[in-house]
Amino acid sequence: MGRAEARPAARKRSPRRATKAEPTGIRRFFTWRKVLGAFFTLALLGMGALYVIYLLVPVPEANAQAELQSNTYKYADGTVLARDGEVNREIVGLEKVPKDVQNAFVAAENKTFWKDSGVDFKGTARGVLNTLTGKGKQGGSTITQQYVKNYYLNQDQTVSRKLKELVISLKVDQRKEKSDILAGYLNTSYFGRNAYGIQAAAQAYYGVDVSELNVEQGAYLASLLQAPSQYDWAVAGETGKKLVTERWNYTLNNMVEEGWLDQSKRSGMKFPTPKEPKPAPGMEGQTGYIVEAANRELREQGVSDQELRAGGWSITLNIDPKRQKALEQAVGEQLESELDRKGNKTDATVQAGATSVDPKTGKVVALYGGVDATKHWVSNATRQDYTPASTFKPLVFAAALEHGSKTQDGRPIGPKTIYDGTSKRPVVGSDTPYAPQNQDGRSYGPVTVQKATDSSINSAYAQMAVDVGLDKVKETALKLGVPDKNYPARPSTALGSMNASTWDMAGVYATLDNHGKKVTPAIVASAERKDRTVEFDDPIGRQVISRESADTVTSVLKGVVDNGSGFNARSSAYQAAGKTGTSENNNAAWFAGYTPELTTVVALFGEKPTEGGGQVTLTGTANSGRASGSGFPAKIWADYTRSALGGDSNEKFDLELADIATALPSPTWTQEESQEPEPDATPSRTEEEPQEQEPDPDPKPTHTQTTEPGPDPSPTDTETQKPDPRPTGPTEPAPTESGTGDPDDGTLPDGERPSRP
Repeated sequence: MGRAEARPAARKRSPRRATKAEPTGIRRFFTWRKVLGAFFTLALLGMGALYVIYLLVPVPEANAQAELQSNTYKYADGTVLARDGEVNREIVGLEKVPKDVQNAFVAAENKTFWKDSGVDFKGTARGVLNTLTGKGKQGGSTITQQYVKNYYLNQDQTVSRKLKELVISLKVDQRKEKSDILAGYLNTSYFGRNAYGIQAAAQAYYGVDVSELNVEQGAYLASLLQAPSQYDWAVAGETGKKLVTERWNYTLNNMVEEGWLDQSKRSGMKFPTPKEPKPAPGMEGQTGYIVEAANRELREQGVSDQELRAGGWSITLNIDPKRQKALEQAVGEQLESELDRKGNKTDATVQAGATSVDPKTGKVVALYGGVDATKHWVSNATRQDYTPASTFKPLVFAAALEHGSKTQDGRPIGPKTIYDGTSKRPVVGSDTPYAPQNQDGRSYGPVTVQKATDSSINSAYAQMAVDVGLDKVKETALKLGVPDKNYPARPSTALGSMNASTWDMAGVYATLDNHGKKVTPAIVASAERKDRTVEFDDPIGRQVISRESADTVTSVLKGVVDNGSGFNARSSAYQAAGKTGTSENNNAAWFAGYTPELTTVVALFGEKPTEGGGQVTLTGTANSGRASGSGFPAKIWADYTRSALGGDSNEKFDLELADIATALPSPTWTQEESQEPEPDATPSRTEEEPQEQEPDPDPKPTHTQTTEPGPDPSPTDTETQKPDPRPTGPTEPAPTESGTGDPDDGTLPDGERPSRP
């Protein structure tokens, strides 16, 4: 018995296996069992919460955005210019939409549409996370969710709205047929061009009824929905065109993948370029151009297309109704009344544009965009596809003054500095050979900068640009407001061979008018709605060039109006400064000018009247030979300016001139002025560049200059001043970067001489 009783005790001392140690510290709170339990508990709670939300959130009535408000645009005096934002929508049944087009939208937006539950939980979760972390809009919404957002909810990027969208989408998917949901989606989506719904989009982009859309067109419209403003082919940049083309291909490839499109048919498809846009009804005349410019400015201030479409905006413009009417009348009386648009092929190509700015405030007080915004959709006031020609020359001189530049032989550049005005004179000091031709091949010999500006002498200004330094010229031009658009780094820069609009150049000349303080044209005075007021930047900026430099340029430009090519802008009713310009091939003619109170730039553009446009010559306009900046543009400018200033103005320029402007003239000499180009001065042609020259108002200049040295003449008294016998640069011919081009021809009729003030 003793041995038997001892055995159990032995077992206790030697167990068959060891027990696992109990977790200690924080580990005892995070066991797998507890983690899984917590997970399932949270999941059940989440599902329960969603179920409660599902029960509590009803399917609402159509939202307010289904019936968008209009935006109101007012003149500066508070009178209404236009109301915009009426929804351009025609509801169509799905049976009117070709099956291939339906499939294109499903392939682009939601391939699983026909079999899913109406929601994309992963996409919605990603959207909620993006909203919480401030990363912007969600992605991955189904067609059902987008329809619910468009029709029942709003575009707010909030967590609550996204959760409502999910719940309502589940309910809508259960209660409605998929075909009804797709029809609602197609009829509520915004396609750009003020087109709501696929019917309006078919008409806006292809000019056809929705039933006539083919699969290629349908794929473009489906691709467009991702970014209507960026992907509209008519206004898209290179990046936008590339992206929408890629999405178009993506859509068609998805259709092949889903078996909705035959691969052989897909392989032969070409991108269906949409038609040019047409303004919505009610935007006739100048109204459409003004509203377009206002909307562009609002977008630049951070107002999205989506916000503008939502409507309810009260937008007050800087446009003065009296000045606007005066500008329209000036174009009508000075240009349109002289044209025969139906009987003269050249007249049919003429497009006028103008921008008028108050230089003290930056307000755009009048704008002319074309004959009618419903007939010519491109605004000639803001288009940047033509060159400003010789209206750029004053900026070369401004750069010379600002940088204290000197000629090749070391003479400071000022109004009285002498340059060689010989036609086709090779520019000295340029890496790119250039020998620009003057108007009619006319050679002037040595001339002052004032005379070179008065008569817009190409050879003198091309040399000046190189003397100053092309980099310094560009730096000054960009500061003044010239856009960096196709800006060449060659001597031809002096002749304005970059791209700019009348809007751009109005800002540049307003800055000169404002004594060198930057003026950025602004057309919107205020914009507000119940939930937002837009904050605008001050149109008047910092000093970008010195007052002395700007005022000295103004002094020289006064001479252009008083004694030079701007004679048609001259009037006893006001004091004015300005510059003419005519581009190569005579496809654009400009006058940019200002009084102490008003800066206005007027331009004519030669554009093919057919779809797609294209630049053509203005030669033959109104049966008057070559068009020039000294002709119609200067006449329009003068007519408008007189009316805009109330018929008369006592304001005078308050100028502080640079020291170089009042320095004694260089030693004088006598030389005959040649009227013909040198027979051996024809340079080789290596590249087409502008060859622009404005007319000399006096077609019979004195050939021998005999004035003896005497008192310092005024900046505009240059025709009798003797030039320096040290013209800059050699006179031997050199290779040129340009052909002969089409120099400006705008000389006065035989025997006609402008009167002197």
